[in-house]
Amino acid sequence: MTTQSNRYTTVAITLHWLIAILIVVMIFAGWQTDDLRQALFEGDTSVDPQTVAFLFNWHKTIGILILALSVFRLVWRLTHKQPSLPDGMNAFERFAATATHWAFYVLIIGMPLAGWITASASGFPSFFFNSESLPIPELMGENEAVYGVVSQIHSKSAWAILVLLGLHIAAALKHHFIDRDDVLTRMVVFLKPRG
Repeated sequence: MTTQSNRYTTVAITLHWLIAILIVVMIFAGWQTDDLRQALFEGDTSVDPQTVAFLFNWHKTIGILILALSVFRLVWRLTHKQPSLPDGMNAFERFAATATHWAFYVLIIGMPLAGWITASASGFPSFFFNSESLPIPELMGENEAVYGVVSQIHSKSAWAILVLLGLHIAAALKHHFIDRDDVLTRMVVFLKPRG
């Protein structure tokens, strides 16, 4: 039985939804911005270079915000008790749930960190709406080797997040509609526990 006290804390719920929304928006906006940059490099005169620069600075600024929120979320997770998993879950489901959650932490911290490294190695480490420069000092300036590897990690992480997100949503819906337990009510505030 799940009680109100077995929900995640308000801080954990807020961080969960805020980071999830920001990351999904950033993935699709990042792909669109990268398409515009590619079109610009290919000589498409309909693409405004200032618009592309503006969009990239928004992307980098929000990426740093996601990084800060994700680190805070991890600290919160490590210092606050989490609701226990339902008794009816088998060993594989428990492993999958735990592995998925920790994989999300790796990605929500690793992806923006890879973006920060990429920006530093690109020679364009501008953030905060182009008002501040936040390079990682050892990587400042154009570093094609680092840029090539880490930008690929940053890009491929988007697909990993989307795959994990799909699994995460499917598992939450399974718990709610098939297992009929209270896992989903712990993170969705408008759902009432069944117990």
